[in-house]
Amino acid sequence: MQKGKVFLVGAGPGDIGLITIKGLDAIKQAEVILFDRLANPKLLDYAPADCEQIYCGKLPDRHTLRQDKINDLLVEKAAAGKRVVRLKGGDPGVFGRVGEEAEALALAEIEFEIIPGITSGIAAPLYAGIPVTHREFGETFAIVTAHNKSSDGKPVLNWQALANGIDTIAFYMGIANLPYICENLIQSGKAPETPVILIQWGTFSRQNTLEGTLSTIAGLAAEKNFSNPAITLVGNIVSLRRKINWFEKKPLFGRQILLARTGTQPGNLAKLLTEQGADVIEFPKWKSEKVAVDMKVLENLSGYEEILFTSAESVSVFFQILRETEIDIRTISANLFGLSKKTITALHERGLQAEMTAYREPRDELLVIGDSRIGEHQYELCHTFITNKNMIDTDHLPILQRMISEANPDTIIFPSAASVRIFFEEAQMSELYSYQNLKDINVVSMGAKTTDSLKFYGVKSDAAAQTPTGSALIEAILSCSRS
Repeated sequence: MQKGKVFLVGAGPGDIGLITIKGLDAIKQAEVILFDRLANPKLLDYAPADCEQIYCGKLPDRHTLRQDKINDLLVEKAAAGKRVVRLKGGDPGVFGRVGEEAEALALAEIEFEIIPGITSGIAAPLYAGIPVTHREFGETFAIVTAHNKSSDGKPVLNWQALANGIDTIAFYMGIANLPYICENLIQSGKAPETPVILIQWGTFSRQNTLEGTLSTIAGLAAEKNFSNPAITLVGNIVSLRRKINWFEKKPLFGRQILLARTGTQPGNLAKLLTEQGADVIEFPKWKSEKVAVDMKVLENLSGYEEILFTSAESVSVFFQILRETEIDIRTISANLFGLSKKTITALHERGLQAEMTAYREPRDELLVIGDSRIGEHQYELCHTFITNKNMIDTDHLPILQRMISEANPDTIIFPSAASVRIFFEEAQMSELYSYQNLKDINVVSMGAKTTDSLKFYGVKSDAAAQTPTGSALIEAILSCSRS
């Protein structure tokens, strides 16, 4: 058997937009992904549907995988002929143990590539409004680990060189040893009034900062119960934050949003909310399975006067099926309709004109196209074509639970009536986020139909988008206080 290949990929510090194009390409082609706690799990949405995903961090029901076990897994999966991605937070070469993993692969004669990523020691300060170098504040910068493998975990460093030879210092995961770090820098000649900033969850919307000086920051951190993951940045350059802090000024900065999802494809809504500064968790994660193709319907496409697509995903899958079955698209002479703006856009992208509608009169000349939930639309007197079967990916539920636990969401958005029904009627949803949780979170709906669906289940919407647009949704979110 031919051996596979391993890609040791830097995922960046949190914002998924910071992964490299090469790193994203590796994810899109992966057969196996081993990922860390600090690699944003949203990147897994780009992996193939049948990709095996192995979490290497700590979950409530199991312990962290040891490094030697991770090395063994990389060798084992690649030796079985798999294309393997090891997804690591930040840059794999900066305190990421990539050297140990690469050595294990080289010893086993497994081919590998190392794909760099943006390291948090540079990205987190920039998202806090602080470049790590500046001509007026210093031209030297150091990245330093704030703990080691010794019994007390305190780093053994050349404190004199750091204090006197480096203008700006980024300590990784330094909160536990903060008093020790500050004490050594001051004793080695660094001025006690030197500015310090702690940046927790850098590049996420839940980014949290705490400013002080070498003489005060340890006490402030203890008082605020500040914790890792965090970067400790030391240097006069911290003062630039007052002028160029940009990320934290976004309208939705700090908002932790759950976005109910009804299909396998990530939506434009999540992208819009993220661009406005929010952290967005789309849930649940869906997986799609193929179903038997109804050739009788496809061979009779020219006989339909109207075709209604129930989702953008159904458009994509339907035209893929036409290609695979070699059915000529020119046999379609029907008027085309879609149940949403997104569906209409998907048709327009294929050069097809279509009209948005909430309902079509059922009749023999109407064809309704959608996934296996098509029966919910109750078109009994017309023809239907099922494109695929969508199911909640139960294997991904523990990861989503961890994401929700870390984010502590303040808002949940229901973009459609279908998303409401799934939330209340799918058994797996109660494991992920129960009805009781809605009492402690802002509930935002899009459209009157969605609001009415929530009422049916006894839930009042705290805010509703007056129109089905992104701007109206943002306005509705901002009308709610942060929980």
